[in-house]
This record gives sequence, structure tokens and C-alpha cells, in this order.
Amino acid sequence: MAIEVRPATVFEDVCTVVGPKRPDANVCWCLSYRIPSKENRALVGPARGERVRELMAQGPPGVLAYDGDEVVGWAAVAPRADTTFARNRKIPHVDELDVWSVWCIRVRPGHRRSGVSHHLLRGAVDFARASGAPAVEGYPVDNRGEKVDPTMAYVGTRALFERAGFVKAADTDSVIDGFPRLLMRLVLT
Repeated sequence: MAIEVRPATVFEDVCTVVGPKRPDANVCWCLSYRIPSKENRALVGPARGERVRELMAQGPPGVLAYDGDEVVGWAAVAPRADTTFARNRKIPHVDELDVWSVWCIRVRPGHRRSGVSHHLLRGAVDFARASGAPAVEGYPVDNRGEKVDPTMAYVGTRALFERAGFVKAADTDSVIDGFPRLLMRLVLT
């Protein structure tokens, strides 16, 4: 498997990974941390996908992993200031650095447990670096090797981030699937 990670510029490919199977379904579309909570709650059905299209018109909202021509994964990455992490009370700010955040890593069924998440995280870091980010943060669970429910695994694990060179920068008050989340950081400059 030769995985290539590229900026997310093709709406249909983003839809394949984070969109719904039914156009009228209410799925996250990876908007929960990207847009204000009030707007996120108000958007339903196809309006969620249209909002992603609007974001994509401003630039790639993340990166996609491809195995040949098939899209197999997604990672959301953007300046923290452009996400709800800028105001999140449970995820602290370590300093005033204009960091980028990686908050969602999703691998399609049939491609999991094959290293795609590692490629996605590395690709997200490369995209942030190329966009001028001084550092990248992630907010994974510290699951201590225990199994994480697949629906909650999108935040990644401490081990995944550590293998990519991230170090723990702070504890958080956030918990997912019973596991505490950490603020992990990789300085790029």
C-alpha cells in the first residue's frame, strides 16, 4: 500500500470520508470543532455538506489520504484561531503562539489498522508547515493502550501523536470515551 496524503480540495472525496451515506442524514461532516456551536446545531441534512463546500472555497479544511485513486482517510487541520478550540474552556492555551490544530483523524472501514492514521497525521503536519504554522497541536486521548470505541477514536491516541514527534504540553479537562484528553504539541520552527 502506497499512501499519498494531499490537501483536501475535492469535495466528493471529502464527502466519501466524512459525509453521510444518505444526503439528508445529520452527520458531523467534521464541523463540530470548525464552526461556532450555535451554527453547528442549526445546520441539518444537506446544509452541513454545503457549509463544508463553503469552507473548501476558502482553502483546504484538512488533508485526505489516497491509496492509488481511492480516498481512504481524512484529517482535519486548521489554525486553532479558526476553530472552536480558540474558545474551548476544557482545552487550555499553552501560550500565545498561532498554532494549528489537528482534531479529527478518520480512516475508512476496510483500511483501518494499516497505518493510514500515521500517514494522515504526518500529512496534516506537512500541510500546516507549508502553510506557515509555527507549531501543531492535537488533543488525543491518553488511553494507556486500552481499546477506544471506534466512534470516539477520531481524536487519536497519545501513542499516535508521540510516534509523530508530538510531546505532551498540558493536561486538559476534556474526556472522551472515559479517557482523559491531552494537549500534544509539535514545534515546527
